[in-house]
Amino acid sequence: MRDFLEHFKFAQPQWLLLLVPCALLFLLRRGRGSEAAITFSTLSVLVSLGAKVRRTAWSIGLPLAMFAIVAAIFALARPVWRNEYQSRTASGIDIAIAFDVSLSMSIDDFRTPNGLPLQRIDAAKEVVNSFIRSRPDDRIGMVIYSGRPYSVSPITLDHDWLLQSFKKVDLNILKEMGTAIGSAISAASTRLDSRDAKSKIIVLITDGASNSGKISPIEAAENAKKLGIKIYTVAIGTEEGRVSSDIQRFARQEFDLPTLRKIAALTGGEHYWAQNVAELEGTFETINELEKSETISRTVIEDNELFVWFLGAAVLAALSAAFVLALNPPPTP
Repeated sequence: MRDFLEHFKFAQPQWLLLLVPCALLFLLRRGRGSEAAITFSTLSVLVSLGAKVRRTAWSIGLPLAMFAIVAAIFALARPVWRNEYQSRTASGIDIAIAFDVSLSMSIDDFRTPNGLPLQRIDAAKEVVNSFIRSRPDDRIGMVIYSGRPYSVSPITLDHDWLLQSFKKVDLNILKEMGTAIGSAISAASTRLDSRDAKSKIIVLITDGASNSGKISPIEAAENAKKLGIKIYTVAIGTEEGRVSSDIQRFARQEFDLPTLRKIAALTGGEHYWAQNVAELEGTFETINELEKSETISRTVIEDNELFVWFLGAAVLAALSAAFVLALNPPPTP
């Protein structure tokens, strides 16, 4: 019943107003007529006079005629079975996320809402997950990197698959030591270069300085600029954050904020430094606002006409009423 009420509609419901006079005629017909002019104590004396009134024809024929009129009114109102679809046309942005998985991302200088230590990689993964879900109309791909880049996903609209692949990313997925920022930018740029999009951006997430790879970060940024790619650089980590002594001896050496700022400035992007979860979330909210996708939603209505059935019923009922009344005409005076 719910499905019927959802899909059955009248395209021209104003014709249904004709049902009002039909209802009035039906009520008047059922009303009590005027009193007889002459009252007889019995009608037995009149039985032999005149012909019997054939009421059967009228009790069948007239309801058929009324049904024919009602069905014809319904046909005029154009009953339809309506299906509605949402059509979305998106002028999306192609995004490549370059995600640092070097060992320094294991530093737990971030905090959960309960104040517990949280590793940088876990904080960044949670925020990036939300960022991907918030952009359903954009094609997004991902490159992870430490001493070399590795493709997690091509540029795709299949975000469920992308998120499933990203879920498997951890600090042990790449064995090469170091942080090859230039190579990561170059790898992400290569994936975006083959795309035809109104806007192409790289979101570079790192907590370290580039110390590996065959191309410098600035050179890679200059090449990205030539391809029309904008780079947003996101540095994560606190000033007090340190890697363990067996990985890096001096604190803050993993940060290279000037280079990250220059990469963003060269390509027309922005640079951010997030030192806690709130700042990291705010960074991606800002990027979300700066890079808006244009989405146009249209409602497509598909009507399957049903008036033919009502018109057929009206014609059939009218012919049946005429047939019954023709075979059983009323008595003549």
